[in-house]
Amino acid sequence: MLKGLPILVALLAAAVQEPGAGRYPDMPPSRPPAIDVPNAVAAAEAEMRPYRERIVGVSAEGGELHLDMAPVPGGEFLQGSPESETGHGELESPRRRVQVGAFWMATHETTWNLYRVFMFDTDRGGNDPAAAWADAVSRPTPPYRPMDFGMGTDGFPAISMTQFAARQFTKWLSMKTGRFYRLPTEAEWEYACRAGSESAWSFGDDEAQIDRFAWHAGNSDRRYRKVAQLEPNAWGLFDLHGNVAEWTLDAYGDYAGLGDAEPLAEPIAWPEYEYPRSVRGGSWQDEPAALRCAARRGSELAWKRMDPQIPQSVWYHTNARFLGFRVVRPLAPPSAEEQERYWAPDVDSVRRIVERQRRGERD
Repeated sequence: MLKGLPILVALLAAAVQEPGAGRYPDMPPSRPPAIDVPNAVAAAEAEMRPYRERIVGVSAEGGELHLDMAPVPGGEFLQGSPESETGHGELESPRRRVQVGAFWMATHETTWNLYRVFMFDTDRGGNDPAAAWADAVSRPTPPYRPMDFGMGTDGFPAISMTQFAARQFTKWLSMKTGRFYRLPTEAEWEYACRAGSESAWSFGDDEAQIDRFAWHAGNSDRRYRKVAQLEPNAWGLFDLHGNVAEWTLDAYGDYAGLGDAEPLAEPIAWPEYEYPRSVRGGSWQDEPAALRCAARRGSELAWKRMDPQIPQSVWYHTNARFLGFRVVRPLAPPSAEEQERYWAPDVDSVRRIVERQRRGERD
């Protein structure tokens, strides 16, 4: 209990607000200035390079964190798995040919080092050029206990957030950096995971090789591990198989946009309900079959069953200690108006709670 006390105290302190005051300021009308980062700008796919994103002003002392991004070339692939593949699931077919545009993807899952800054460290009008924008992004309410559940925070993947919380993080990251970040679509996630392969795992069909690339039930010692400790796939991406499962943008169900179009360009199944939403990659507590490139899982309300709040939090899945996310950045970002669709609450129940929290009201 004492081990997590400093984290909990910091989270509670971040929630303190003046009586009668709103918790958040209004967002400025324009977009924040982009931080100057080598290789972060490309006019065409051929110019895309790996880059290290700088997230500045992350502490009262003006600290700085980094996020490594790897280019993923655009292309076509066959999404899903054949019925003959070991572990094949019903909703992994029918397979479809999909076209994906070029994007950058974080080389590893979002860590607690960065996610905790989003949770409770705000600039509060500091010297950071993006402070006015970042301060206006809705943040998670304090959890009832440290959400790492004793597994560690420094260099470890952040876990147990809702898809909405992960999307709000991508908005905050976009405001901090001046570049558009979001969650990957299911098609983008599988395409990046495969890295040009057509096998069950990105490294082939031999399950005996999985310990080189993934933390799973057989080698994790029943806990998540620090990111980027094993071998990456062919595109330099770590932990897409295992460690923690990862949120995508899509609703979970039949694949989006099945029809006569061939190939299907940039498909996404925009959710209409809070559950289920699609999770990819498998985790430290899963068997290797659940870590395949095509393996899918739908989110469940049961992932909140230990949440003591009434109503239950829109920010946390207290029973999903296997669940995290990573971010992507498309080469061709959408308009500022379209960007909001990737970030904003998309069901009325979540929208109402978030608006009350923004005004500093309790539910």
